[in-house]
Amino acid sequence: MKKTAMIFAFSLCALLFVTGQAQAAANFSGDWKLNTAKSDYGPVPAPDVMTRKITHTDPSIAYTTYQKGQQGEVTTDIKYTTDGKVCVNKTPQGEAKGTAKWEGNNLIVESSRDLGGTELKFKETWSLSEGGKVLTINNHVTAPQGEFDLKLVLDKQ
Repeated sequence: MKKTAMIFAFSLCALLFVTGQAQAAANFSGDWKLNTAKSDYGPVPAPDVMTRKITHTDPSIAYTTYQKGQQGEVTTDIKYTTDGKVCVNKTPQGEAKGTAKWEGNNLIVESSRDLGGTELKFKETWSLSEGGKVLTINNHVTAPQGEFDLKLVLDKQ
């Protein structure tokens, strides 16, 4: 009986360990570059160049995005915590308020900003694939003129 109980306890511990490993949150840290061929900017012109440097030590995530394209050059620094608390970020386009929280292995980032009296809302779903080498950000944008979706695919450098 003791042997059966020990085997059961060992099996349960092993199962919990494997489940805990499978449930571990993704880590987005790294240097990323936009893959324009795999991305879809919908009605918005895609940048010629976009890079993102992410530093992620849960619950803190910070990233610097550099974009160059038809709308000029811009660098933006953003910081969130992944616990759903509201964070305020100053950007070249104005103040942005948002939250980040986990849904399984996906990070959901919801934010809003006022651009010249027009409120824009964003709901981003971040996910990793190909062994952590590809970051996909599906972004649902809500504007007074309507809603649209963007898909950014970034390759780890």
